Parts: sequence; C-alpha cells; structure tokens
Amino acid sequence: MKKILVCEDETAIRDFVVINLRRAGYDVVEADCGEAALKKYEEHNGDFDVAILDIMMPGISGLDVCKELRNKNGTIGIIMLSARTQEMDKVTGLMLGADDYVTKPFSPSELTARVDSLYRRVALARAHSENNFKEELTCGIFKLNLRNRSFMKGNKVIELTQVEFQIMEYFFSNPGVALDRTDILNHVWGNAYVGEEKIVDVNIRRLRMKVEDEPSNPKYIVTVWGMGYKWEA
Repeated sequence: MKKILVCEDETAIRDFVVINLRRAGYDVVEADCGEAALKKYEEHNGDFDVAILDIMMPGISGLDVCKELRNKNGTIGIIMLSARTQEMDKVTGLMLGADDYVTKPFSPSELTARVDSLYRRVALARAHSENNFKEELTCGIFKLNLRNRSFMKGNKVIELTQVEFQIMEYFFSNPGVALDRTDILNHVWGNAYVGEEKIVDVNIRRLRMKVEDEPSNPKYIVTVWGMGYKWEA
C-alpha cells in the first residue's frame, strides 16, 4: 500500500487532505502537529513513501519536521503546504530537502497529482535499488550509481534527495549540453506538473551547495543565461 504521512494542525484542512488521498488509494497516517508527526514516523519505523507537511504550526514547524525527516531518510518524498504569503518559507523548505510545495488553497486534483508524481519517483528509485540494477555513470571525478542511488565526488559520498538525484542523472546523461529549465522540469517533475518553474532554480542552488568547491562561483553546474543549466565535469 502506498503510505503517506500528513501533518497539518488545522483540522478542516487535514480532514480534506486525508479523505481525498484515501480516495486516491493511499494509506494515510495523520498528525496534528510537528511533534506528533515525528512520533508517528518513529512508530511506523519510517515506513512512509511521502510526507505532506504544513509549514506554519505551533511548536515544531513543518520546516523543522522536513529537516528532521530528510536527515533520517534520503528517499522519502516531501511536499510542503504553504500560504501564498510564505514565499521565503517555500524556498527554505526546498533548501532543507523538500521535493515540492503546494500553495493554499488547493484543489483535491492538484494535490493528488503532485503526490502521485512524487510517489512514482520514489517507487522507481526503490525498484532500481531492489532489483539487479547495477549501472553506474561516471563524469570526471563524479560517480552516480543508479542501483544504490549513491553519488560520489572523488572518495566523498554526497547525500542527495530524490529530486536532486534525478537532476544529476539528467546532467550525467547530457554532459556539456545546455538544458532548458522547462526540459529539466518536465524530465524530473513530469509533463503534468502544475507548479512553478523556479523550483528548478532552487534545487540547482541546493545542488551547487553540495557539489561545488565554491557554490557562488560554480564550475560544474554552469548557468546558461536565458536558458537554463549545463553540467561541466
């Protein structure tokens, strides 16, 4: 069963989310605050495919829960729920390891589509890991192992989220090629993605902080002005 953790302190919104996800075939575990979400995560031994976290909650915020879950689990998909006025919080959530965000108010179809898209990525990564999938891509001093979903810079292991790994896989498959932001968005998030294109830029910024010697002066993930990015290694 596709298992999802929903953390939202507003009862009406949480009930709305839970009902629609159960209708879509998900096994939903709900929590009304950040503390409860982390407790539920431990009670279920981290056996979740996706987590949906409201940003603003009393006590432990959704951002703190996101950071904690990402530290515990590099493969879980994380979606943040935010109000329209929380623009910086959206970016912060992505920088802390979230894969996507949905702005309130949202429709059941939009949320379900985002969850479905993220779940497919998580399931595909798991299938590659569990099956005899041994392909490894090498580019300069970097190695990307598609079976165990590991990424190395020389002898150093770099932890990547699912989204970051897929972006790197796309870069490795197209070394030196200028990739349009829209191409990256469609390849990683899917053609049906209804979010904003800037999510690509936030993830690129996060990747640069992990792979570059000088993130402010990148030499591996290079900006192609007016278009997107290319991988040089």
